[in-house]
Amino acid sequence: MVPAEPSLPDRSDSLESRGYRITVDDGRDSFYALSIEDPDDDDAWVMSDTVCSLESML
Repeated sequence: MVPAEPSLPDRSDSLESRGYRITVDDGRDSFYALSIEDPDDDDAWVMSDTVCSLESML
């Protein structure tokens, strides 16, 4: 059996992250979102609206 080869070469680039507060319903409701992106690849990103601080996970 041969191990699978990675689909992308190893990279030492950093990812970029941004936090957002998104307001909806004419300002009546809002939520936080987190985006993690590879600045060199328009197709490599993830956004989540389930955000909590690391401290609250302990």
